[in-house]
Amino acid sequence: MEALLSSTIIVVLAEMGDKTQLLGMAFATRYRASVVLAGVLVATLLNHLFAVALGDYLTNFVPLNTIQLIAAISFVLFGFWTLRGDSLDGEDKKVYFNPFWTVTIAFFIAEMGDKTQLAAIALAAKYNFLFMVWMGTTLGMMISNIIGIVVGVVLGKKIPEKAVKIFAASIFILFGYAGIWASIADIKLRSLTLGLAVIATLAYIIFLCHQSKKLKTELP
Repeated sequence: MEALLSSTIIVVLAEMGDKTQLLGMAFATRYRASVVLAGVLVATLLNHLFAVALGDYLTNFVPLNTIQLIAAISFVLFGFWTLRGDSLDGEDKKVYFNPFWTVTIAFFIAEMGDKTQLAAIALAAKYNFLFMVWMGTTLGMMISNIIGIVVGVVLGKKIPEKAVKIFAASIFILFGYAGIWASIADIKLRSLTLGLAVIATLAYIIFLCHQSKKLKTELP
């Protein structure tokens, strides 16, 4: 049950403002919401089945403590990714077949290498419970896309993107810190690794603030 709940929560957070959530919102302006959600479901089931199978496979070769540490560090990196944000690169403009297959194929392709797929790999490796992680990541994907479609399209309101990104990224980073603390037994190594993670987080936030100020000064 822990694997199911954690996987669901993490993927919901990862999808807030993510490229695939934006893709769902864009498709919902062109196709029925039921068609979009059906396409998202099929694409996610196939994509995340591959992801959790890969994560489960890794546990045969990599020690559990090492996997837990890698997963924890990856959550911090996912937090960085969330702060940076995503944008669509024309995926919503491509038409493959009928609406259902267009949504399904576009989502499957967009998920390849996306942070939610990478999170599914990390979660499967951490919990070593393929089915529950698969169901949890799929459920999280559906919840986040329903939120995106309802808030962004049906209600016609703009999601407070900046606040959502900061909240989701903060949870990711805190998950990562907690994972680092739990996965390293040696107190000195634990403190060093966690300290480096905190420094990297602060440095990245400063970098983003600098980039934001630079962009504002360059605008006409």
